[in-house]
Amino acid sequence: MKIASYNINGIKARLPRLLEWLEETRPAVACLQEIKTQDEGFPAAEFEKLGYHAIWHGQKGFNGVAILADGTKPVEVLRGLPGDPEDEQSRYLEADVFGVRVACIYLPNGNPQPGPKFDYKLAWMKRLRARMAEIKAEEVPAIITGDFNVIPTDADIWSPKAMADDALMQPESRDAYLRLLHDGWTDAVATHNPRGGVWTYWDYQAGAWQRDHGFRIDHALLSPELADRLESCGVDKNHRGREKASDHAPMWVRLRPES
Repeated sequence: MKIASYNINGIKARLPRLLEWLEETRPAVACLQEIKTQDEGFPAAEFEKLGYHAIWHGQKGFNGVAILADGTKPVEVLRGLPGDPEDEQSRYLEADVFGVRVACIYLPNGNPQPGPKFDYKLAWMKRLRARMAEIKAEEVPAIITGDFNVIPTDADIWSPKAMADDALMQPESRDAYLRLLHDGWTDAVATHNPRGGVWTYWDYQAGAWQRDHGFRIDHALLSPELADRLESCGVDKNHRGREKASDHAPMWVRLRPES
């Protein structure tokens, strides 16, 4: 079973590319971030034409996450990350699909730092850790995937100096991410690529794509029950180079059947 994550950077603007990717790669589950549309504007009918059923958590012009499943509708478990009743940003959606608990996340960017946006990022990561602990306690096969807006190590970026002051690389951001791994979650891409050098994002500016000046901020964290089933993982890099593409490339994991 293939589970993929794709920050689409505007589902209406990138819909042709998204449909193209779904048809070409056919993941069983696709988690989308930055759909940037209100709930009523989500193009569910377009996905249904391809056999995908969806649930989504939208927001006008910003953020927004969705989970698509091939041939079945995800069973929603949780909409919105618990821990802050005043947080109205659409960044978290959790569902059961094909026997796996799937959480799709769009973690706050946190720039500029220091400041309130960085404080919000760290608070959000603390809330995420609490929710992931609850999921892990259920002992279900689970994957937390999406745009984490964290570059975990210097091996996950083309030039550490280029982003040294960015919120994505601050010690506090990295420490919060590392705590998730220490809690028992497995970073799928890092496990299969221990030397790094795998990018999922290339900025639109300064010829970053043409020069391969990228970094890895899209991750898939697997619970112990699912980590044992990890067969392979990768990034559909060629989709980043297509016309009017997102600045992210889709990343995916392939899982062995449950024994």
